[in-house]
Amino acid sequence: MLKTILSISGKPGLYKLVSQAKNMLIVESLQTGKRLPAYAHEKIISLGDIAIFTDEDDVPLGEVLESIKKKENGGKVSLDTKKADAEALRAYLADVLPNFDRERVYVTDIKKLISWYNLLVETGNTDFVEEKKADAEPEKEAAADKAESK
Repeated sequence: MLKTILSISGKPGLYKLVSQAKNMLIVESLQTGKRLPAYAHEKIISLGDIAIFTDEDDVPLGEVLESIKKKENGGKVSLDTKKADAEALRAYLADVLPNFDRERVYVTDIKKLISWYNLLVETGNTDFVEEKKADAEPEKEAAADKAESK
């Protein structure tokens, strides 16, 4: 689900990918529902491609959003990002992702993460982690066995 949710630099909020044309994307604002073009020269990134720095490996944004969802029981984040100080924001992220890299994850990143989470919950987009299809695995193994037997 996060692959079709986009962040466009210079534009507020998040957008859902509707269609793709030759030199632009047609996107729909999650907040207003308005459709607009997003051109190739704009910096566009899918939320599915974003990861949070940790001390070991980078953690995909979907897993972090899922952790926030569990902490908040599916509701919006109780912390007010506009009034909270840097220490409160870092403490909140430490509750959700204890091993995040404190040098490379900035306070502005934490604010953006929380605002994106709240916006996604408001609009009903709460499937943050793709469910792995258990049925697909046996099919792949069967195909591999067939190829080996030939």
